[in-house]
Amino acid sequence: MAHIFAFWEGRAFYDSFMARSHDRLASAQVGTYRDIQVKLFDHRFDVKTGFEPRFTDADVVRVAHCRVHEERVEHFALMQEKVWNPAMAGSPGMVRGLFGEAPGHEFLVLSMWQSAAEHGKYRAERVERLSLRAQTEADVAALAGDVVELEPSWTV
Repeated sequence: MAHIFAFWEGRAFYDSFMARSHDRLASAQVGTYRDIQVKLFDHRFDVKTGFEPRFTDADVVRVAHCRVHEERVEHFALMQEKVWNPAMAGSPGMVRGLFGEAPGHEFLVLSMWQSAAEHGKYRAERVERLSLRAQTEADVAALAGDVVELEPSWTV
């Protein structure tokens, strides 16, 4: 499995790429993948510091794709900002991240870490306690995620 993250300066650049270049590139890749899923998320806020799509100072990305109950969307976003973000930002080894939103009450939490070991320390110490405090179980209808080891040769 591969995760590919693309970051756009703005919607106009994305729309221009889709209109002018996407089909040509996609046709050149036919047969190189199976079961592709693509989601477009709008940046809602940063995790820790101003987000930059720079991967040279991180070895691991934690990605969480959340589908949230409609009536809990604002609570979920508030808890991400007030509970989860400060906890991640205070963890040694956490570099930066972002919180994005897509139509249909879907969210993406992407956090960059210096190493899997550093992310593991954060996870082991805090996730259960933070989840209870943020009432995550009441907010989230579905959660999919992964810890992705970055491949420097794939960075463009």
